[in-house]
Formats: sequence, structure tokens, C-alpha cells
Amino acid sequence: MAYAWWNLGLRFALELAAVAAFAIAGWRLMSAPWNWVAAIALPSIAMALWVTFAVPGDPSRSGAAPVPVPGLVRLALELIVLFGAALALVLSGHSGAGIALAALTALHYAVSVERIVWLIGR
Repeated sequence: MAYAWWNLGLRFALELAAVAAFAIAGWRLMSAPWNWVAAIALPSIAMALWVTFAVPGDPSRSGAAPVPVPGLVRLALELIVLFGAALALVLSGHSGAGIALAALTALHYAVSVERIVWLIGR
């Protein structure tokens, strides 16, 4: 699988945006003192899931899989985290940013058909 440099960059930016979105949502949607807990816990959970569950040999990652999962599980996880982050932004009052994140996520997956097919086959 060959990946365009810009699509890998976009994916990395989406990952960072998702972490920030969950922190923002945790802070904005919870009241004190729980907003501190949520602003730390939500992005931490998302990051832990993202780095832990992987498909062995995924060339868009390091290839390592701390907890190997089928490709469909990984694809579902990615979609839940990235589109969930977009929804979190919308729910926390940042509709424009949430819509932009959802649109960029859709663009990333639209040009990642080869990887999606690879994941489904694993």
C-alpha cells in the first residue's frame, strides 16, 4: 500500500484534533470539579484505545500491534474515535470545528480506499 504524504499528514492532524476535541468536550460539558477529570480522562481513553488495538502489519502504523484485532474492529475504532471527536465538538458548542473535523475525516477515508479494503481483508 502506498500512502500519499499529505494523507498521512492529514491522518496525524486528525488524531491530534480528536485528542483536543475530547479534552475540550470534557471541559465544556462537565461542571467543576468533574470538568478537570473529564478533560483528562476522555482524551486519555481515546489515545489508549488508538495505540493499543491494531492490526498486525498495518503499514500506515508501525506494524506492531500491542493487542491484535481484526481489521473491521480497527476500522470501527478509528471511525468511532474520529467522528466521535467531531460530535464532541458539536455538542460542546463548537459546531463549525466539529463539522470541519467530520468533513476532513470523511476526506481522509475517501482517499484511503486501498487501506480500507486491506483492513476489511484482515
